[in-house]
Amino acid sequence: MVRIGISVELKQKVPDIELHIIECDVEVWESKKPLWQLINIKTTEICETLKIEDISKIPAIQASRKAYKLCGKDPARYRLSAEALLRRTVKGANLYRINNVIDQLNLVSISTGYSIGGYDVDKIQGDVEFGIGRANEPYIGIGRGELNIENLPVFRDSLGAFGTPTSDSERTSVTQETLRFLMVIIGYGANDRLKEASDMAVLLLKEFAKAVKFEIQIIK
Repeated sequence: MVRIGISVELKQKVPDIELHIIECDVEVWESKKPLWQLINIKTTEICETLKIEDISKIPAIQASRKAYKLCGKDPARYRLSAEALLRRTVKGANLYRINNVIDQLNLVSISTGYSIGGYDVDKIQGDVEFGIGRANEPYIGIGRGELNIENLPVFRDSLGAFGTPTSDSERTSVTQETLRFLMVIIGYGANDRLKEASDMAVLLLKEFAKAVKFEIQIIK
């Protein structure tokens, strides 16, 4: 299993940080109707019950925004992925269709408010540390191009930064060639639903990605 640690610098700024990590073998394909039926049920429920001004009050998002500020980043300018997905949903826009693995990840994210990283294990080199982005650190976000990750919480391997709670990177993106999947659910203080999110992800991965050979760990 990929070894992941939290840097002293990040832990000092955000002492309640907690990572729930899932690694498993998957089969990746274009999402089919049953998964999107679940996603549509959830997005309809969100549209009917949540106002856009209430998104930032969801405990997981509120704690995540606070963590960004403690690290020195503006969460209104660099939105957390979970917040961005929920805002898109409340505005009535469809979630992006990526593939079965990432689409289930997004379903877990909008259901719980946690920002979640999803990576191809075979594209990660060496051990991983969750730290804070540095000035001029290179990073190409998926669908975003160059992203300024200075003061963002960031995952790094031996090759450099590859994941943030705002946008994952092109370098470790999940494609139909992906065989081994790493999913990291990030809690910054409102951690009471992390296990629920992890359990939900395991069930969805088994049902919609034929996932097997699970390895699960919690890092604090």
